[in-house]
Amino acid sequence: MAPKGYQRLRQDPADDSSLGGLDGEQVLDQTTVAEIEEEQDAHIGVKAVEAAEKVYGKYSKWFLFIGLALASYVYSLDGSTTYTYLSFATSYFGEHSLISSIQVAQSIIIAVGKPVIAKLADVTSRAYAYFAVLLFYVVGYIVIASARSVGAVAGGIVIYAVGYTGLQLLTQIIIADITTLKWRGLVSALTSAPFIINAFVGANISAQVLEHAGWRWGYGMFAILVPASLAPLIITLFWAETKAKKLGLVEEALRRQAPGYVAPAQKLVTFKQKVWRVAEQLDAIGLTLLGASVALILLPLTLSQTANDHWKNGSIIAMLVVGCVLLPIFGVWDFRFAKRPVVAWRFIKNRGVIGAAWIGFFDFVSFYLTNTYLFSFVYVVKPWSLVDMNYFSQTQTVALTVFGILSGLGMRFLHRYKYLLVGGLCIRLVGVGLMIHSRGANSSDAELVWTQILQGMGGGFAAVASQVGAQASVTHADVAIVTAVVLLWTEIGGGVGGALAGAIWTNTMPKRLAKYLPNLSEADRDALFGSITDAVAYPRGDPIREGVINAYDETMKVMVIAATCLSVVPIILALFMPNWYLGDKQNAVDDADLSGERAEGERED
Repeated sequence: MAPKGYQRLRQDPADDSSLGGLDGEQVLDQTTVAEIEEEQDAHIGVKAVEAAEKVYGKYSKWFLFIGLALASYVYSLDGSTTYTYLSFATSYFGEHSLISSIQVAQSIIIAVGKPVIAKLADVTSRAYAYFAVLLFYVVGYIVIASARSVGAVAGGIVIYAVGYTGLQLLTQIIIADITTLKWRGLVSALTSAPFIINAFVGANISAQVLEHAGWRWGYGMFAILVPASLAPLIITLFWAETKAKKLGLVEEALRRQAPGYVAPAQKLVTFKQKVWRVAEQLDAIGLTLLGASVALILLPLTLSQTANDHWKNGSIIAMLVVGCVLLPIFGVWDFRFAKRPVVAWRFIKNRGVIGAAWIGFFDFVSFYLTNTYLFSFVYVVKPWSLVDMNYFSQTQTVALTVFGILSGLGMRFLHRYKYLLVGGLCIRLVGVGLMIHSRGANSSDAELVWTQILQGMGGGFAAVASQVGAQASVTHADVAIVTAVVLLWTEIGGGVGGALAGAIWTNTMPKRLAKYLPNLSEADRDALFGSITDAVAYPRGDPIREGVINAYDETMKVMVIAATCLSVVPIILALFMPNWYLGDKQNAVDDADLSGERAEGERED
């Protein structure tokens, strides 16, 4: 679809010399030219991808797939190992209870970072976006590995989170770029296949690292592994984009988007104008308002217990008030004033996009309510080895991966996604609900494991189906930002879930410790509250260890009941999602193929 500026073409032969190259002596006024340039700048990354699709040969396409496989593997290895180190890193500084606060901060950056990375990929190129992601990844892990305080750990995690979320998002964007709808779910799910291997390999690696090298090396080794793994993919993308530009294919794609316009060879734009245009394209003001609002609302939930006077603390109250005020300000800015809003009005009106976003939001709230302290809970309650606990922690991830692949296969042959989405969410609800019964020291190991398998089974079906449904609902130009918006809202749900978990933990756990360990001093109870390693120093059967277990048991019960109630909401939302036909097109709302050319029409409903 051509930019709106093309509707204002005017005939003016006298001015033809100033814009030589337009057919039919058509010229554009200065305002229209600026609008067209901005429209092209906003989607030049998309057009570069469509152009690159024409230069890939058999071998170069295989290099692209190998690069995606390596990127997916290192992302999986990271996700399968580093999460276990946080409990030990915070306990090392005697601040175990700050896990939820750190994870909330991480979730905020992961959420707000997604639209930034998506827009960067659109206004520059996929290759430049991957390179930026790599820099954040490496710097973040170096900061964590060299941390001398829990604050430095948190700061490093915030930096690294930009790289981590960018790697996840860009991989999904690239897959949406190079696959048709009927294959997209399967290819997207296959990028998670390394989790099946790393569930076992990663568990042993993290156990060996913790026992012999320490948590610092667990983080630090990824400052070496990530650049080595991403290099083939980044090089391949740069090669394809450069070749497409040399052959004039990118300019051809831009001209196809806006017939009759030839961009100037050089644009005399000042540095200030460039900065302002980039800020407009990224909606820097909107993202700042959104990030600040979410942070100021969620962080008090986890910090209230440790603050002076708790909820009566003036800073806590001020944070909540300012956060709540900034949220509607963000809405007014994005819908009324932003030139390239994070959440465009057309997305709000799109059932597929808004449905997928809210499904992800409530699903992640539920997940983080049960998962934020799950590793710590099992570490204290169950007499398992560190390797066995890591295996248990990966159970849901493996199930998510296996059944995500099966979901992709199902969509390939059913050509529909909604059945898998609704069914998967129902199975996930059963898995969460069973955790109410399976928690505690006396629960069956098999029962506890099965709760994770069921959640992973349902989540695997639902996650892949939901993403495909959202991507099918928009044109290729909007795929990157819509994927980011859905994941943005999903990650905010994770932040809410983590914050609620932290609020429940910090407000409930000390009271339960006082209830079951009344003979201990407050300082001793604070030590047990602040470190899982202090808790397991007492053997099973010791009154102190059993008291801690009972406190953990009752605290987890509150979290799991809340998570079960919230798991019902996504099922209701899924019923209202459009059930697109998944065929050989890039999306379900226009006739474009992967190279941006017109494809044959297909059945849609």
